[in-house]
Amino acid sequence: MRFFCFFLHVIVLSIFFTNPAKSQLIESNVTPVIQTGTSNPKKIAGNTPSDLSRKLPSIVPEASKQSTSYHRRADSYAANPESDPPRYVRRLSDIGVNAFKDITWLDVGLEWRTRYEHRHNDIRYVEGGNNDPFFLRSRAWLGIRDILDPFRFAVEFQDSRVYNNRHVITDQERNEYDLINAYGELHFKNALGVDDRNQNRPIRLRVGRMAYETTDRRFIARNEWRNTTNSFEGFRLNLGREANDWELEMFGMQPVRRLQTKFDEANDHLWVFGAIGHWRKWSDIITVQPYYLGQKQTADPNGFSATNKLDREIHMPGFRAYGKVGNLLDFDASFNYQLGYSGTRRQDAYGYNVEVGKTFDYSWKPRVMGFYGYATGDRNPNDNVDNRFDRFFGFARPWSADHYVIYENLKTPKIRFDLQPTQKLGFEATYAWFWLASSTDRMFDILNGNISNTLPDPGFNRDKTGQSGDYAGSAFEGRIRYQVTPRINTILGYTHFFAGDFVKNRIAAQPTHVDQRSGNTDFLYFEVLISLL
Repeated sequence: MRFFCFFLHVIVLSIFFTNPAKSQLIESNVTPVIQTGTSNPKKIAGNTPSDLSRKLPSIVPEASKQSTSYHRRADSYAANPESDPPRYVRRLSDIGVNAFKDITWLDVGLEWRTRYEHRHNDIRYVEGGNNDPFFLRSRAWLGIRDILDPFRFAVEFQDSRVYNNRHVITDQERNEYDLINAYGELHFKNALGVDDRNQNRPIRLRVGRMAYETTDRRFIARNEWRNTTNSFEGFRLNLGREANDWELEMFGMQPVRRLQTKFDEANDHLWVFGAIGHWRKWSDIITVQPYYLGQKQTADPNGFSATNKLDREIHMPGFRAYGKVGNLLDFDASFNYQLGYSGTRRQDAYGYNVEVGKTFDYSWKPRVMGFYGYATGDRNPNDNVDNRFDRFFGFARPWSADHYVIYENLKTPKIRFDLQPTQKLGFEATYAWFWLASSTDRMFDILNGNISNTLPDPGFNRDKTGQSGDYAGSAFEGRIRYQVTPRINTILGYTHFFAGDFVKNRIAAQPTHVDQRSGNTDFLYFEVLISLL
């Protein structure tokens, strides 16, 4: 495959740049974690209550080691990217086996997750009734750093399966025996000197297959909740690292098609590219992330959907800022504008979101937050302008736990409350309301509207006349998180969706195709996540 060619090219380059004597020196005197380019402050910084469900395994530093990193995590819900490497990965020297205590250059990880779901009258499908699937996902990581610098590499294996699912299985649920990461990297630790806190500022060039997240995960994400993972093939160049006061990230990649039971391959018809700046000099108050993202698609005559068969080009400048106003509150806000074309139609869309929250200084760490998100929808299906906001490859779940809406054609206010009685136990409760930004555009994932390149879209999720209304409904979401051991985490969650006029009217409009029901749904799930190292 093409990414193996990329991988080989990086190996050849690394042989040219690598000094054997230097490699022996590094093997005997590995740079401490706090100075290692790929070490991630997220692994040693404190987690907010909203992050506890994804923090395992816990890796606690020695008390004497104080982080000098400029990086500060956002307190906003689910807006922090997965660490690099992922949180379940550890250095072999840290797994507790005395024979491996000196092997600091090898990263390893094993993770297993299972989730049982009960869904009643799930409106993602035209058939009502109950569905009780079991989702299984296994991951393994192997990576080398330091010892061969500047050359590093990593591979991440994933196997995703689903059982007892009454509906057609899609690539969101199944992707057997595949690689979501397989890259080589040239890592020059001190290429750009050091910052004001004497932290090295490296240059890192990564080539191959990559699954990662950036900014607030709304446009490029691994999509951790889903049973399968977004991945890309191409290059990623970073000037600086997360601990520095500034960092510049640039990439050009092709999204990987998940083929369920065959080895995945890149989509030759689509490129996603961009440049992202991170300014952390004032991170105790504010972190600023200006960026530009783009997509370019050439028409695929054999494409699954009508959109796949179009020439498309989308350019999106964006801006995000998050931080704290003293001890009063925290904030996270972003704005994005999209221009370009989709077939013969001009792209003209925008989206924004704002979250403001406060964590109170009590032992149970109560937190309240308010959120508002907006994304334009197509206002007129008959003109030459497409106003539907494109979420690129962002995550979906924080917009709607049951996956009925995503970051498109949406107006959603939310209120949220978190409570953490102990380090191991946490509670979350959210109430959200959903309106369509345009009543003439679609509600993304209802009534077989997006069965992930498996079944044709029957069009039941859109009323081009606008007569079905714009109120989609509301939802209560609750979760209980319990950390059984430092390497076992459990989550029990429940969501009830109260159908609004749009959902009710779309069900009623298809009496011969859609099971006639109220549109209200129930979603109950229990998840176990185990880190095996």
